[in-house]
Amino acid sequence: METLNENWLTEGIIDFEYKKYVLLAYLKNVKTCFQRVELYPFLADLVFHYRNLMALKENKSLIFDRFPKQLSLDNLRTLEVNYKKMIEDDAIMQEIESIIEFSLPQLKTSLDEGSFIYDYVESQCEISPVGLTSLYANEGYLFISQPPQKETDIYRYQVTIFDNSNEKLRGIHTHYVLKATRSFSNTYEQIKLHLIRKYSDLPNPATYLVLSKLKFPMTQTLMPVAKRLLVKQISKAA
Repeated sequence: METLNENWLTEGIIDFEYKKYVLLAYLKNVKTCFQRVELYPFLADLVFHYRNLMALKENKSLIFDRFPKQLSLDNLRTLEVNYKKMIEDDAIMQEIESIIEFSLPQLKTSLDEGSFIYDYVESQCEISPVGLTSLYANEGYLFISQPPQKETDIYRYQVTIFDNSNEKLRGIHTHYVLKATRSFSNTYEQIKLHLIRKYSDLPNPATYLVLSKLKFPMTQTLMPVAKRLLVKQISKAA
C-alpha cells in the first residue's frame, strides 16, 4: 500500500485485524522507501497520522468527524443520528481504541526511523551565502550541489510569512530555473552574476548554496532538507 488515507481508521470495515493489515502494508512500503533514503512524502505523512491518532486518543469526540459522510438534505438528520449511535456503540469504540493502541507505537517506530535519516542527511549538508548577502532574504536563488558532480541545480525561491497564535511561521515556494556547470572559471559567484544579468527583476538577489557531502535522492530527500535549511537560515538572519 503506497498511501494511507486521512480517514483510514474509520473508512470501510472497522475491524482490528483488517486495520492492522492496512497499516502494516503501508509501513512496509514506507520502510522500503526509507531504505533507499527517500524521505518524502512519507515522513510528513507519518507525522500527520501520528498526531492525528494522538488527538483521537485524547479526544474521542473527534472520531465522529472522521467517519465518512455522504449526506443529502433529505437524510442529514437520520444519518447524523445513526453515526452518533455508531460511535456510542461500546463494541465499535473498543475496536477503534484497540486499533489506535496498536497503531501508535508502529507509527512512532517508523517516524523515529525517518527522523534519524533526516537528521543524518541534514548533518551531511552545509548552507552558505553566495556572494554578498542581500538585506532582503525572502526572495532569491537556492543552489543545490552534490560533489563530485560539477552540475548545480538552481531554484528561485520565495518565502511567505504568516502568523499563528504564538509565532511567525515561514513557508517556502521554489521554482526550478536551470542547471549550471561549475568550473574553475564558472564559480558559484559567476553563476549568480549570470542570473542577475538574465533575470533583471532580481537585481540584488539573496543567494544561498546547499552543499551535500553525499549524494541523496534529489526530489524525495535532498530538496526538502535544503528548503528547510534555507528557511532556518533566513529565520536566523531576520
